[in-house]
Parts: sequence; structure tokens; C-alpha cells
Amino acid sequence: MKAKDMSGQAPGGQRQRLAEALPLDTPYVVQIFPVYSCNFKCGYCIFSVDKDERGFFSDRNLMDFELYRKCVDDMMQFPAKIKVLRFVGVGEPLLHKKIVDMVAYTAERQIANTIEIVTNGVLLDKKMVDGLVAAGLGRLVISVQGTSQTKYSETAGAKIDFERFIENLAYLYANKKQLHVYIKVVDTALDGEEDRKRFFEIFGNLCDSIAVENTVPIHKAIDFTHILANRDDGLTQFGLPVEQVAICPQPFFHLQINPDGKVVPCYSWDYPAILGDCNEESVTGIWNGEKFRSFRRAMLDGLASASEVCTDCNIIKYRWFPEDNLLGDAERLREVYSQDKHDDSVDAAG
Repeated sequence: MKAKDMSGQAPGGQRQRLAEALPLDTPYVVQIFPVYSCNFKCGYCIFSVDKDERGFFSDRNLMDFELYRKCVDDMMQFPAKIKVLRFVGVGEPLLHKKIVDMVAYTAERQIANTIEIVTNGVLLDKKMVDGLVAAGLGRLVISVQGTSQTKYSETAGAKIDFERFIENLAYLYANKKQLHVYIKVVDTALDGEEDRKRFFEIFGNLCDSIAVENTVPIHKAIDFTHILANRDDGLTQFGLPVEQVAICPQPFFHLQINPDGKVVPCYSWDYPAILGDCNEESVTGIWNGEKFRSFRRAMLDGLASASEVCTDCNIIKYRWFPEDNLLGDAERLREVYSQDKHDDSVDAAG
């Protein structure tokens, strides 16, 4: 197997201790949520439930390309490069007809060290692969949903040509140039140890890194009882012990821009707050603005102080890394994020 097995560890490798770097004048991660639509209905994903049960996500299903260009131009004003600009969100990014152009525009402006897409990979035909490679994509994360066409139908509720899928991945790996390809699968999409071996046999020579990750109960609208039957849920998505989180680190290093241009502080399915609108404000202004600062300051007093949504959120609990623990530095950071306007309200989402 050519790929490096990243199972049971952070997919991005060694992490820096976050508290030592705060406050950040440039976010480490900017997530772009380009399209609220998906070609799969995976049982562990929000798209497996009725739309009216999913909660509020965006006033638009598709991000306007001109709005995206404006956001990228705004991000050129950050004093440092963003570590990762990631196309992800609630849906399949490759469904956006302008995704190659979005990658190319980002690469041309040199605002990020790495441009990344998280995808199910089914739309990666030769034209898409050639376009993304030429555009300057740096990392492609492909979430596999099984080791056969039958398993895809069972797990993702989708009929795919599995052999063609593998052929396209082989073309991708042979023509990827600078692109790092990471293929992963959740454990519940595999049928035991033999199927796990089959996963590595099929995909281990088609990527640079590979992993089996844990399915975790992060969507409250989904009943995970059957999905996680007979399995210990005491591990995070990446195989670390689950811990109770007192302070969510995401607002301190990350922001997400939704299809309608609204900015949220994390990738929770239920937004704790909307902290800005890129149609009316600059991305840098939002990141350094009073709403974002007030939200961070409230978070340093604990999840409940930030939002009821944060109190009930399971996402950070199951995607936790010890390097992101801010509790021991909370007193110092409260001073950093405290200003005269600390009592300004934060707009509620939805």
C-alpha cells in the first residue's frame, strides 16, 4: 500500500497548541459552504432526514460566484496567509458549477497555504480532475461510503458505477501532480475486519493518505441507536478518548461563510450566532469585529455563556484534540478578549 495510514490520529498531522497562538489576526481555517445540496443521503448525515427537520442553514442554496470573489479579495487583507481554505459545508461542493473557477481564483490571489475540498468523490471524472489540478487545488479529501456498489446503495442511498468510480480515482492519483489525496471511510460503512482489509486493498494505492474514522453521533436529528449498535461511542471521530469540553476552540481559529454570505463561528449544524454578512461587510472586518470578539469572550466563560446551542452541541466533543484545550489559559484570554464593548449583543441565528 502506497498511502500512509492515518487511522486513529489527526488527519492533518501534528497540531500546534492553540492557546499559545491566540489571539489570531488571521484565522487558521476558513470554511466555504458553496452549495446546500447533496447527491447522497448517508444514514449518519443530516441529508438523511426531512428538510424541515434539519434546522436553518442558509437563505440561499448556492453561493454566488461574484460574492465568492469579493470574499477572496477581502481575505487578501489578512496580515498572514490562511492555513487552510476548505470547501465543505452541508452538501457536496463539486455540485457547484463554478467550483473549479472558485479554486482557481483562490489560488491566483494566494490567500491560503492550502486549498482543500471535502467531497464524496463521485463527480470526479477526468474533466473535473484535470480542472481542479490545473486550478491549484492542494488537498482533496474523499469520503468513501463502502467497498462495493451494493454497499453504496445501503449506506448512501445512491446507485453508483463503482468500477467507474475506482477508475476515476486511479486517473486522479496518476495525474494529481501537487495535489494531496486523502481517502477516508467511516467504520459503519464497512462490514467487519475483512471489509476493512478490502477497503485498504482497493483504495490504499489510489491516494497519499488513508484512514478509517469513527462514525460519531453529532446530528441530533438522527437516531444513532441502530447505526452505532454494539459499538463503544467513547472515542472521537479520530480515535481519541471523548472528553467533556468546557470551551469550544473553533471561534478562536475558524470561520465559515455560508452560501448566502452569512458568517458563523463554527461548523455546528445549529448556528449559535450569525456574526456577519459578507454581502455588506468585509471578511477581515467580521473576523476582527465586535460581534466575533464578544462571542469569543463569552465562550471563555463556558459553553452555556456563549449560547444554548453550544451547550447542546456534540460536534466539538467528538472532534476534540487536546492541543485545542483553552481551559487552563482562560483567565489570560479573558483579558485579551475583554474590551469596553464586551456587553454588546450577538445576533441570534435563524
